[in-house]
Amino acid sequence: MDNLMYFFLLDVPRAAVIWSALIVVALVAMAVLIARRPGPELTDGAVPESGRKGGPIRAAVAGRARLTAEAEELARYADEVAVAAGRAAETARRRREEWLAAQDDAETAWQAYESADADARRVAATTYLPVPRTPRTPAEYADRERYLHRAALSACGRRELSVLELGDALAHRNGWDPRRHPVEQEVILRRAVRDGRLAAQRRAAERERATWRTAEAAAVAARSLRDEAFAAAERARAASHLLPPGGGPGSTPGTSVRDVSRPVRPATRWRPVSAG
Repeated sequence: MDNLMYFFLLDVPRAAVIWSALIVVALVAMAVLIARRPGPELTDGAVPESGRKGGPIRAAVAGRARLTAEAEELARYADEVAVAAGRAAETARRRREEWLAAQDDAETAWQAYESADADARRVAATTYLPVPRTPRTPAEYADRERYLHRAALSACGRRELSVLELGDALAHRNGWDPRRHPVEQEVILRRAVRDGRLAAQRRAAERERATWRTAEAAAVAARSLRDEAFAAAERARAASHLLPPGGGPGSTPGTSVRDVSRPVRPATRWRPVSAG
């Protein structure tokens, strides 16, 4: 019994040391586990409260910035198309005025041709009567030549003959014969004036048709740009309405898109003057 008590008392300090060492190791391990363990707010895969709030905010800010950028781009495009539509409308107006002026010129040329044709018919009617007989002397032929020159110069002064035709008459070319009787020379002169007026009327009619085609093309372009400006303005207005009430980065709340849908008055369709 004494021996057992002896050995027991001898092993108590040793056991105490071992148990103390084990307790220290356990405490160290527990401290390490506690240090590595996430806090209560991060357990079970939960996101921190600040993270749960920051994600939607960042997404909302990014979405608002994207919508604002798109709205600004659409508004910029609408403004550019509106400017182009205004310029096209001005061009269409000028082309229409040019066409109206060409139409007036064609009408004036047609009236001048009709007057020259009536004069030619009236003078040609005199050829049904016999030409008066005159003595064929050098003085008579000189008088006929002077008459031709005076008549041609007077017609050129009235712009009935061109400078080239006057040169032909003075040089006695292309059917201008100073030996003919003045009645015959007057018939030739009236026919030359009529032919020149007819050529001028055809040129004026061709110019009128060309300006009409140009005016029509300008009117079509103006209408197309007007429609595109209206559609662009509608898209920009719809995009601005999609913005949140608070606006976005770089945007002003309540900003409206400028109205660029003002209609452009197209050129009226008129039938070109036809050549006679």
